Amino acid sequence: MKFVTFYDLEGNMRAGCLENDKLIDLNLASDGNLPDSIVELIRNQDEFLPTVQSLVENKDVPSYSLEEVRLAPPLPNPTSFRDFVAFETHVKNATKRNGDTVAPEWYEMPIFYFSNPNSMKGPGEEVKRPAKCSRLDYELELACVIGKEGKNIKASEAEDYIFGYTILNDWSARDLQMKEMKVLLGPAKGKDFATSIGPYILTKDELEPNKVGNVFDLEMTASVNGEFLSRGNFKDVFYSFGDMIERASEEVTLYPGDIIGSGTVGFGCLMELGTDVHPWLEPGDEVELKITGLGSLKNKII
Repeated sequence: MKFVTFYDLEGNMRAGCLENDKLIDLNLASDGNLPDSIVELIRNQDEFLPTVQSLVENKDVPSYSLEEVRLAPPLPNPTSFRDFVAFETHVKNATKRNGDTVAPEWYEMPIFYFSNPNSMKGPGEEVKRPAKCSRLDYELELACVIGKEGKNIKASEAEDYIFGYTILNDWSARDLQMKEMKVLLGPAKGKDFATSIGPYILTKDELEPNKVGNVFDLEMTASVNGEFLSRGNFKDVFYSFGDMIERASEEVTLYPGDIIGSGTVGFGCLMELGTDVHPWLEPGDEVELKITGLGSLKNKII
């Protein structure tokens, strides 16, 4: 199933489910039995998902077309947002450009940082370049959404705690990021101004056909103004989401609605590609990320 948050014809934020080209307002179609919040649905998925399935199977259920509504981030305010750096190629490329080598500690444990759960952007939403930024970048990532509460979760058991997956663009102000990280802390202001997710959360069962071992065979691409720049595959990730969840939940409780980002796929950003391939993002540029099965996430820079 594909879950979204959207604005209805009156501008109210609603929870929905996509089935082919129709969008079902879950609360309205269920006569108030389903919540109008995706986070609330995730928290009580055992109770609510059978009702959602019955609505999806009902051909006469009232629905919208996507042209009638505006999509919001599928999780407008996640309970928390951790972003990992799980692709070795990305780490090697990034450190090489800075004249460094990969820290041996990176191979000992998955590394992540906390970002701002209150600055989520949805599909089609404009992203403002920070006033002090002249080196704006995209980052092509996959994210998982935690589906149930857990602490000290083992990697082998982590799949039980995942609700679904979505595309994630970790917008990065490289000049701000590099400056603040020179003092061995961060990133913070180089990242916290915007993160795009969407267009929907795909439940984990939908990706089973793409599973290869403990990862997924998913093509990942990024384009700017229609020009393809980045292409990779999630199966090349060094640390699986199970590894990431084990690390994130060490002595800490994860909650339904937490988002965990994979970090950038190899060559999935301008910093890796180099400005000779494409200059830093400018107002007017439109960035589109695509991942197999997860649709397309577009945003325009202003």
